[in-house]
Amino acid sequence: MKIVVFDSGFGSLSIIREIQKRVKSHIIYFADQKNFPYGKKSKKQLSEIINHTLEIISKRFNPDLIILASNTPSLLLRGKLPKEVISVLPPLEKISADKKSHNIAILATESVVRSSHIDNYIIETMEMKQSKVIKINSSKLVNLVESGKFIDDPEYCSIIIKKVLKKKFQEHKIDVATLSSTHLPFLFPILKNMFPNVKFLDPAVMVAKKISRRTAKRKNTVNKLQIFTTGNAKKFQSKLKKIGIRNKVTSFSC
Repeated sequence: MKIVVFDSGFGSLSIIREIQKRVKSHIIYFADQKNFPYGKKSKKQLSEIINHTLEIISKRFNPDLIILASNTPSLLLRGKLPKEVISVLPPLEKISADKKSHNIAILATESVVRSSHIDNYIIETMEMKQSKVIKINSSKLVNLVESGKFIDDPEYCSIIIKKVLKKKFQEHKIDVATLSSTHLPFLFPILKNMFPNVKFLDPAVMVAKKISRRTAKRKNTVNKLQIFTTGNAKKFQSKLKKIGIRNKVTSFSC
């Protein structure tokens, strides 16, 4: 079973970690760092980037499944992606199934927060449930992960997280927050320490469960991980080593 997981950098890893907990497979991790950040691209730019990348991935790797491991294009291009592509969306369905009402924060990129697509998704997913939902531009937090500061300078990360989130969490009495960028789970230890009473939801769990259901009939006996980047392979490999990933990183131009 060959699965390609891609986004603009570190985000794919949060999805890959969850998949590997449930499914044995050959995973190709494609970090499109040349186009980072997806979160500040227009819908038109993202459409061109994602469609081109999907074409390249399909030709080069011939995968059984492709996971678009980024909330931004998954939301902005929702309904316009090929059927074989699994996208990653804010995990609001889990909250909607809860009978209690909540004060929910969607931590997303600038492009998502400013778009009508997230508003439509909230309405569709939450239906008539009496929960309050706010959107918070968390692009600065995404940058903390992609830059590697979450590894090298957690104190600085705490300062930025506090500036971006604390006032809004207090003002809106947030009790649930969705990590609606696949980069954000890397900040979970800091987030949980700073906001112990907030439940943080990771979309990677839902994606991994979906993959597990789709591959239930396939017998896979080996886990394999290959890593490619459209950015600087040496720099990316150095960052990955700091979090215990020693696989070779191969440069890829497209």
